[in-house]
Amino acid sequence: MVKKSFLAGLLCAFAVASVWGQNWQHSWNDVVVNAQKEHKHILLNFSGSDWCLPCIRMHKTIFSSAAFISFSDQNLVLYNADFPRSKKNQPAKELVEQNNRLADTYNSEGHFPYTLLIDANGKVLKSWIGFYTGTVEDFIAELKID
Repeated sequence: MVKKSFLAGLLCAFAVASVWGQNWQHSWNDVVVNAQKEHKHILLNFSGSDWCLPCIRMHKTIFSSAAFISFSDQNLVLYNADFPRSKKNQPAKELVEQNNRLADTYNSEGHFPYTLLIDANGKVLKSWIGFYTGTVEDFIAELKID
């Protein structure tokens, strides 16, 4: 049963990633390793993919835009800590536990959407609460930190 649940959770995670139209990673450990190896920052997004309308809107208008995808492919490692409510959309237990640990560390107040720019060592460089109201280009400009 655990194997089936894990596979169902992975399929859900991949479905969410493809819906978001971006190469979002599924392992926080891989995110950190890749960020360190590639000298990139991490973009961590907390969302509720099946209930949070601002989250869904942010993924559609910002994260799925060609400009953001182009920028992020070159400069960021992406992780979406998703907290769906529908039972059918629940990720694997391991992914739920990973997202809960990330929420304890980076989103203890439970904001949705909540987006953080983090360096490869885990230091928060910037954060945005709620739907980003500027343009995609404005958001990209805010992500450019040397």
